[in-house]
Amino acid sequence: MLTRFKIQNNKMVRANLVSMILLMHAIVGFPFHARGLSMTYYMMSCPFAEQIVKNSVNNALQADPTLAAGLIRMLFHDCFIEGCDASILLDSTKDNTAEKDSPANLSLRGYEIIDDAKQKIENRCPGVVSCADIVAMAARDAVFWAGGPYYDIPKGRFDGKRSKIEDTRNLPSPFLNASQLIQTFGQRGFTPQDVVALSGAHTLGVARCSSFKARLTVPDSSLDSTFANTLSKTCSAGDNAEQPFDATRNDFDNAYFNALQMKSGVLFSDQTLFNTPRTRNLVNGYALNQAKFFFDFQQAMRKMSNLDVKLGSQGEIRQNCRSIN
Repeated sequence: MLTRFKIQNNKMVRANLVSMILLMHAIVGFPFHARGLSMTYYMMSCPFAEQIVKNSVNNALQADPTLAAGLIRMLFHDCFIEGCDASILLDSTKDNTAEKDSPANLSLRGYEIIDDAKQKIENRCPGVVSCADIVAMAARDAVFWAGGPYYDIPKGRFDGKRSKIEDTRNLPSPFLNASQLIQTFGQRGFTPQDVVALSGAHTLGVARCSSFKARLTVPDSSLDSTFANTLSKTCSAGDNAEQPFDATRNDFDNAYFNALQMKSGVLFSDQTLFNTPRTRNLVNGYALNQAKFFFDFQQAMRKMSNLDVKLGSQGEIRQNCRSIN
């Protein structure tokens, strides 16, 4: 009981700290960044937008901590396809199958959190705050809630009008090796360091057996034999059986990198980061120094959140995040 109280108290302190930081941001102000985006974009038009998003995220994660991983993954799956424009939120129609119905996205979770924040913001500031900004803010708040670093992001993204299942073929596969990951991310402006830092988001959440069972069919010297038995046991329950990425699935920490050092990465695309000399030192560095991982992760997430954003006439401010206006 005392431990639970301490955890709740620590989260309350962290939440109050964020509120203080946001207040300081509002008082001091920030310059424009990232092609027209601004840290103070909603200061006059909807000053409570960030607090509303944070409240929606915190309430949802208190009820189900596993949703933190879902919100972070949602941002990545949105931004990597057509940029950070909330295309991942659009529902399919009779004439179009949207991104969210791609096999790669069927396991995404957290849509209801975005809907909740959007509805509450629309009640206060109708037609002002984009769904794309809400997705980016929600991912940031999920990282912090789970114990990760707090980072601010500029706002002002507009929502896209395109969402097609065929575009999801550009999402990185869990079967890529380090060189392929570096090439895929490099085409979008990310460095090898960014790739390893962003992969650290796997400190939260789980993988389904279908994404790693191929590793169990052939001898794999990069896979610890005891951990291989654990994965096999997981897969005995079927392709949808879930395996945590590390021992602290709901805590944002550097345990993921420690697991890679022990040949206990769940996905091939995880373990390859330790197996490859080009990225091994980064893995070792993050395993040794969590603060370094946190710093590099927040820098990479800022970059991810600003990927190919739409501005003005390039998009719209949706009234409902699940459909275009």
